[in-house]
Amino acid sequence: MSSPAYFVIDVKITDAEGMKPYQANVEQTYKPFGGELIVAGGIPKALEGDAPMGRIVVLRFPSLEHAHAWHDSPAYQAILGHRLAAAESRAYFVEGVA
Repeated sequence: MSSPAYFVIDVKITDAEGMKPYQANVEQTYKPFGGELIVAGGIPKALEGDAPMGRIVVLRFPSLEHAHAWHDSPAYQAILGHRLAAAESRAYFVEGVA
């Protein structure tokens, strides 16, 4: 059995209008890869260390292979530029436990 994988992003939107194409289309890019939204937005409260710079979003995938396949997919790559241009972000993949 493979372990789930998570895409975790700390994102600070700097251009709300420019971010709209990404926000409108991102869900349809991760669903075919088994992606599921489990955390969306909310203002995080730091308990230790530095606070995130923006809001936190977490997607869960069935495996790290599914997560990479989504991120590398033509559909996601087609919209990624909108996020990169309209926000500051730190994004990570992390493998969970089976």
